[in-house]
Amino acid sequence: MSLRGGDPAEIGGYALEARLGSGGMGTVFLGRTGSGRPVAIKLIHQQFAGDDEFRIRFRQEVAAARRVSGAFTAAVVDAAPEAEQPWMATTYIEGQTLAQRIATNGPVNGAELRGLAIGLAEALRDIHRVGVVHRDLKPSNVVLSPEGPRVIDFGISRAVDQQTLTMTGRVIGTPPFMSPEQLQAPRGVGPRSDVFSLGTLLVYAATGHGPFDADSPYMTAYQVVHEEPSLGAVPEALRAVVEPCLAKEPEGRPSTDELLVLLRDLPADLGGTDANGVGAGRVRDMVTQHDFAAPATPAPIAPTTAPAGPGTGSTGAPVGRRLRRRWRPVLATVVAVAAIGGGAAALRAGGSGADSGGDKNNGVAAPGAAHEDGFEPWRTSVLGGREDIPDELRCVARGDALFCGGGGVVATRIRPLDGSRVWTVNSPGVPVQGMHLVGATDDTVLGYRFADQDAPQGPPSEVVAIDANDGRELWAVPSGAQSQAVTGRTQDAVVVGSAVVTVDASNSRFEARDAHSGTVDWKTPFPAGTQCAPVPVGPELFAMCATDAEVDALEVRHPTLYAVDRASGNLGRPIAVDGPAVPMGVADGRLVLLQVRMEGPELAGYDGVARVHPASRKVTYSRLAKTYSGTPGMADGTLYVSRQIGLVTALDPATGREKWSRQTGVEGASGPVAARGALYFSSATGRVVALAPHDGKPLWTTDPQADGLTGEQGASPRVTVAGRAVIVAAAENTLFAFDARKPPKSG
Repeated sequence: MSLRGGDPAEIGGYALEARLGSGGMGTVFLGRTGSGRPVAIKLIHQQFAGDDEFRIRFRQEVAAARRVSGAFTAAVVDAAPEAEQPWMATTYIEGQTLAQRIATNGPVNGAELRGLAIGLAEALRDIHRVGVVHRDLKPSNVVLSPEGPRVIDFGISRAVDQQTLTMTGRVIGTPPFMSPEQLQAPRGVGPRSDVFSLGTLLVYAATGHGPFDADSPYMTAYQVVHEEPSLGAVPEALRAVVEPCLAKEPEGRPSTDELLVLLRDLPADLGGTDANGVGAGRVRDMVTQHDFAAPATPAPIAPTTAPAGPGTGSTGAPVGRRLRRRWRPVLATVVAVAAIGGGAAALRAGGSGADSGGDKNNGVAAPGAAHEDGFEPWRTSVLGGREDIPDELRCVARGDALFCGGGGVVATRIRPLDGSRVWTVNSPGVPVQGMHLVGATDDTVLGYRFADQDAPQGPPSEVVAIDANDGRELWAVPSGAQSQAVTGRTQDAVVVGSAVVTVDASNSRFEARDAHSGTVDWKTPFPAGTQCAPVPVGPELFAMCATDAEVDALEVRHPTLYAVDRASGNLGRPIAVDGPAVPMGVADGRLVLLQVRMEGPELAGYDGVARVHPASRKVTYSRLAKTYSGTPGMADGTLYVSRQIGLVTALDPATGREKWSRQTGVEGASGPVAARGALYFSSATGRVVALAPHDGKPLWTTDPQADGLTGEQGASPRVTVAGRAVIVAAAENTLFAFDARKPPKSG
């Protein structure tokens, strides 16, 4: 749809090309970033711009959309909720909505229907994992992209721990797809309300009509609350899964994790069996990836396949009973942000096996060995135990070895010279977005894994130690996962010298072990009524703690720091910090934290710097000139924030003053990594920019190397430098390397 007279030519620096649609609250345009990537820009109608209640709602929409940006949603690229006419830009998703698909082609069936069901359940799972309830899941809010279904429009979503805002005198939602509690008591709506909506959506997809259709919205609402659903036309196998989703009481419905267990048992043809009477196969988690190629013709959703397993017909047990017997909850973790100095922690799936790919006697040299002779650019893909779930890796160089981990990979050793693999240890379970490698010593690599939900009972998450030479598992220990809530960073384990400090499975104490042998050096309980995370401060270690109440509410505003004696584990005297605050690194011997500005439940940006002197326990504060939004990082004593549109700003941690600001063509970049006289920033597409540290002048930029999520915020640095080799991690477990002196030319 072309632009109309009176439409703006650009919004927020994005050139507009066409209208994508218009509704009661705003108009959506197709725009382009400076580098030519398509974005969808939602511009709020002028008549609502002066409505304070509506502005609050739009800020909540932006916050929720940022919180859930991932493989199943449209990632937020930029937004201006305080503008005279508010707007939000997200990645552009090519494809029909489910409503359009049903209107033009009729109901969905067979493998396409099963793929849709699993994709939407996974989307809700990821949305709920970061504490958001969508509250308006309906056919027009599901886009069928070539990579799978995407959930859009968080206009009436909310954080689980926030009160619902309702427009005065109105019930917000779409009655045929709303839950009973949403119609009766909207302030009490939780994640299982979305499960109800998903049930109605799947009935609509399978039959072309909803389970509570009536002649008027009022009668529809009455049936949702009081009547049984009409499921006669739903395929029998799917009906057994949908029925519990439509229970009137939220407690009677499965969670999204439980729902996925049931959906994996659906036969490939939703009812067909093979010659042996066994279901045609079980579908593992289907993950859709962001595609930034030119728009393509929408394609049917096809499920990913996995080794054959039993179908639903073999048990004969009621759905609810099978669900309760088989399901063991998988630890849900919020989206990770950058780890200090690039040493990211990882939470990864359980079960491992080392697959050798080279000689067994490659000792790990001391850090800093160069790779000057014989180096040629290379590219490789490291697939884990779950090849249907590609992810991003993060790497650390130790001399003549490169260790990487993330996604379905606990750890892999790679030769920086040519990209060949020495060994790989895989994880079969479902990875958690944004969580990567713990770190490495001279003889040991440490990573995280999640237990496979179909495996026997065991720790849901573990820290795993791998021998650096041959990939043998040395030891593993159950681990907690509260660091994100406490520090804003995923560092539940850190390597300090030759030891690794972890949080125990009950989130009640620190445990320090020799990284190679696993011998316990000490255990230190958290201060009463608190939960803590380890924070490295150069060679030293701190604990950052928050009260149970603040952690449970995901609202840590009064964190406390304690110096940790590395020999005994004893905690020093408490140091109170004005929060929320995120530890960034060390400058002039002081721990530097960025102070966070929140808008309701969501991060709005960073507006101050706190510096902690470990010896004197003194804390000094500096205000920033404005609130900086984007992905933070620190290198060589300077703070950096990179915005989703490619703008990089350098800040002095001692004064809070801006050193320089530079627009780059690398959108959604994380970093920095400082080496060889340059600062390196890179996005999930593998696009890299090198900047001069003193003024931010661009030295060179590379082209994208993979299809990735450029709108992602808070990612840890993706670049590792070994000698003159610049090694870059990109989406879909892609690694590539080039000579820093001869970077690939852009264009």
